[in-house]
Amino acid sequence: MEREPMRIREGYLVKKGSMFNTWKPMWVVLLEDGIEFYKRKADNSPKGMVPLKGSSVNSPCQDFGKRMFVFKLTAAKQQDHFFQAAYLEERDAWVRDIKKAIRCIDGGQRFARKSTRKSIRLPETINLSALYLSMKDPEKGIKELKLEKDKKVFNHCFTGTSVIDWLVSSNSIRNRKEGLMLASSLLSEGYLQPAGDTSKAAAEGLSDTPFLDLSDAYYYFPDSGFFCEGNSSDDDVVLKEEFRGIVVKQGCLLKQGHRRKNWKVRKFVLREDPAYLHYYDPAGGEEPLGAIHLRGCVVTAVEDMPDSKKYDVDNILFEIITANEIHYYLQAASSAERTEWIRAIQAVARTGK
Repeated sequence: MEREPMRIREGYLVKKGSMFNTWKPMWVVLLEDGIEFYKRKADNSPKGMVPLKGSSVNSPCQDFGKRMFVFKLTAAKQQDHFFQAAYLEERDAWVRDIKKAIRCIDGGQRFARKSTRKSIRLPETINLSALYLSMKDPEKGIKELKLEKDKKVFNHCFTGTSVIDWLVSSNSIRNRKEGLMLASSLLSEGYLQPAGDTSKAAAEGLSDTPFLDLSDAYYYFPDSGFFCEGNSSDDDVVLKEEFRGIVVKQGCLLKQGHRRKNWKVRKFVLREDPAYLHYYDPAGGEEPLGAIHLRGCVVTAVEDMPDSKKYDVDNILFEIITANEIHYYLQAASSAERTEWIRAIQAVARTGK
């Protein structure tokens, strides 16, 4: 019986149409032998598939000046496919896995992460999936915190030391050395993700171990709603509440109107449950002027717009494409603030209702 291809990575990306210069969100699945893309995550049949054998990937792709974080996949028949990620790290992760999958095909090998259970020599009795669920238990699991480092705020994360402490206290390991082996395996299998430069550098092989038992090495669960914020001096940004509460982020942004295409300052309030981005008149008023439903949306940075006149100097724009393909264009006060909004909206779109 033929083995099903392994799913290496999946998620929403914005894909350029093959016939027209239109960009639409697609649920993209990277397999060992190809890339499938679906109109929606729940769809059973893909709209298309690009075989990886004989393909090449180019990143960064500068073919579209307005769009950031684009990479190009050229199939064996010299047909180009363009994908846009939401931010730099996401694009680089896709490109890294695609390149590795192509190398595996060329070398006749199976795709495998850097550190595998066999190389770390974990006992076969350890069930990483069950351990992951225990770690996420709201009562007895690892506590997710808001941590600050290097003028950045990391929401929904925890330290490497707290992971090892939890493994010891739960009797999953006999000592901290074993804890490093187990945590490294959880990291390599995708159950933990590095947050911040220290843990990312170790995960990329720049340390003795992929996982660090340190209080300044941060990690997070991939489906936790993690996002990172840079400290902002913008007077319009209101003090943020806890992510678990109703309000995730709020502040003033420029919004382009759908009919007249004019830009106006609006106060935006990002809520987790339900997943909506409401906008208000900044001069006052309790009732929102409108709302953007974020569940299943795609958000990406864009450099400029053809019909943007008054505010096209700053080029700090981002685009939200909802599940029913309505496009919203917003402008932040700075590049750092734009990144904060993109990541916060992404987190709510994944975890909100």
